[in-house]
Amino acid sequence: MLEEDHIDVGGQAITFMSTAGSGPSVVMVHGNSSSSQVWRQVLEDEVGRRHRCLALDLPGHGRSAPARSLEDYSLPGHSAALAGFLEQVGAQDAAIIGWSLGGHVAFEAMPYLTEAAGFMVFGTPPIGTGADLGRAFSPNQALDVGFTPDVTVEAALTYSSSFLAPNSPIPADRFVTDILATDPAARTGLGASIQAGRFADEVKTVGRMNRPLAVLHGEQDQLVNLGYVQGVAMPTLWRDEVQVVPGVGHALMIEAPTELSQLICEFVDSLG
Repeated sequence: MLEEDHIDVGGQAITFMSTAGSGPSVVMVHGNSSSSQVWRQVLEDEVGRRHRCLALDLPGHGRSAPARSLEDYSLPGHSAALAGFLEQVGAQDAAIIGWSLGGHVAFEAMPYLTEAAGFMVFGTPPIGTGADLGRAFSPNQALDVGFTPDVTVEAALTYSSSFLAPNSPIPADRFVTDILATDPAARTGLGASIQAGRFADEVKTVGRMNRPLAVLHGEQDQLVNLGYVQGVAMPTLWRDEVQVVPGVGHALMIEAPTELSQLICEFVDSLG
């Protein structure tokens, strides 16, 4: 059974879902213009029954309040919200699961999450500098929607469908409601901070990690370049390679929730 709650993190109202599992904590962070609702099927699966799972809405997303400034929508701003959330809910030692933007938020926050047991990301190529963006992501105009403040229904549908594998049985509009509900300033603030280079060197971060890092990749991901991800040095990489999940795209938690739940359980088990 899932519960929804609200918490104040440094003056920012954050909404989150949680499960009643009693095992080690698992915290899930969603992507750009999304919400904690994307994790619902995973939370209702084995990982939610076994573990205390928490999935938060980032500022300006889902049911969380809009951020107080554009700075709070930057990667450093989101990472501060994540770190504050973990402290508030007593989950500093959690395994952090990040999808797309959520993975970049985890990378940004990693130096400050000193008690986190481990990290799992998917749809998140580690970026060192702005020059890496063209190699890390596949050419796809849908990506531009993630940095456009006022999104039309048509543009939201384009963005939503890019999260799924081509010819996916999942409805193409699966993410449209979340996209349209997101504070437009969230996309503006994020885009401006990335353009200004205000983000950590994630390649250096993962290269210096001393905790396990699991990297998953949907075989038919339309947005992320697998070859680039496989070329990044990640000395603590779980199972010594990127775990490619066949037949799915960018959104594993929607396209393969049971398989993702199992992978998260196996990863957390491996953390001891």
